[in-house]
Amino acid sequence: MRSLRTARTAPGPLPLVAGLVALLVASPLVFVGLQAAQAGGDTVRRLLARPLVGTLLWHTVALTTVVTAATAVLGFAAAYLVERTDLPGRRAWTVALAMPLAIPEFVHGYSWVSLFPRVQGYGGAVLVMTSSLYPLVFLPVAATLRHSDASAEEVARSLGHGRLATLRRVTLPLTRPALAGGALLVSLYLLGEYGAFAMLRYTTFATAIYNEYQTSFDVASASLLSLALVGLALLLVTLDARAARRGRVVREGTAGRRCAPVTLGNWKPVAAGTLAAVVGVTTGVPVFALVHWLIHGRSTTLPSASIVSATATTLGYALAAAAVATTLAVPVALHSWRRPTRLARAVERAAYLTRALPGIAVALSVVFFAIRYAQPLYQQPSLLVTGYAVLFFPLALTSVRASLAHVPHGVEDVARSLGVRRIAVLARVTLPLILPGLGAAFTMVALTASTELTATLLLRPTGTETLATQFWVYTTGLSYGAAAPYAAVMVAMSVPAVLVLTRRTLGARPTTSSEN
Repeated sequence: MRSLRTARTAPGPLPLVAGLVALLVASPLVFVGLQAAQAGGDTVRRLLARPLVGTLLWHTVALTTVVTAATAVLGFAAAYLVERTDLPGRRAWTVALAMPLAIPEFVHGYSWVSLFPRVQGYGGAVLVMTSSLYPLVFLPVAATLRHSDASAEEVARSLGHGRLATLRRVTLPLTRPALAGGALLVSLYLLGEYGAFAMLRYTTFATAIYNEYQTSFDVASASLLSLALVGLALLLVTLDARAARRGRVVREGTAGRRCAPVTLGNWKPVAAGTLAAVVGVTTGVPVFALVHWLIHGRSTTLPSASIVSATATTLGYALAAAAVATTLAVPVALHSWRRPTRLARAVERAAYLTRALPGIAVALSVVFFAIRYAQPLYQQPSLLVTGYAVLFFPLALTSVRASLAHVPHGVEDVARSLGVRRIAVLARVTLPLILPGLGAAFTMVALTASTELTATLLLRPTGTETLATQFWVYTTGLSYGAAAPYAAVMVAMSVPAVLVLTRRTLGARPTTSSEN
């Protein structure tokens, strides 16, 4: 029998595969860098001298900071109320609080702007993006609280620490990796978002980059602006890595049992009312707007054969992209988990940086490489699937990485020491243990790809229409009634995916420590 030390010495082809995947996913960064390098010193000085650059930087940083903080507070508070208190109807609250994920960000913007035209600018952007993105923090924090070891919190209470002290000293550090990961996703979303900000008339680097590409086709200037986003993303990924190193969550010992819930007492109606207000603002307003425009809109496309065709096209591309992205995420996450070296962490971080690029920058990089090195793929469905997979790879990687964090260390080494081949260990041990994470990754990518807009406008084959592109055609012409059916289908199609994602992310609710 081979020793555990021997089983660990041969990494196999995993580092090479992970490196190739990271290179593929990071290829848009190469494109942006090459285009920016061709700009020349004069272009750089002229661009930096424009007052607009300072404005864009301030708008982007200010919005990202405030929305990330707001989603972190809102997501953690909601998860704590649902998972650590005796709030009635916790299962229903969990589903309701996750529902904003079913509503695309640009549909959130459309809903508020169409009903309340004054909801624009910075305040409108904070409101809309916080409402859209807080579930990215809520779900991982709720999953951590549901499946974490309850003994530490019980010990803290038994030693006389109050609720707030236990929350600050035990619960918050316990959820730090999930909180940091969710906040990172929120920040990266904000850096690359275009559609919602265009509707809210709030200028950021992403909107300016899109305008540079579309109006003047100034690829060099747009690439230089994209590099600024990459720099911000690199800073965010570094901060997330530091937060993740300060805490690690592994289900061991009593991790399957939850502590006795905190009694809310007279605060129970206040907590329920607060969550009801959150659900009303984040989900109720968009649903009301869609119903209003479906009924009262002057122009409508319901029923229409184009909706059926656009729905089928959207589903096909989204499912294909989810399968590709989830498959590619496995070797990168496995490499970083098995051998957490600096090189492995660098490969993982490089994969995250692409999420900060606007969809049109990723799309143009895919077109560039297709024309240069894979001409037959140009204007083919596989090109759009590739663009989706590259763009949403960080979502899949986050879910797979979080799932691996719950796998006890040494489980693969034990199997290898028994003479089981490496591929058999992966198929029979590792993949079954992270199956919920793979399902969450697939669902998250499919859900997000089905509502992607900017990259789709450039990469779609001629004559191909998705729900998002049709919706955008009508909203840009202020035909809110005509756009409503497409938005409604996108939301209805996303609801089952959100339900599956919520179930796979949170899993079954364990018993309390007082139960047998």
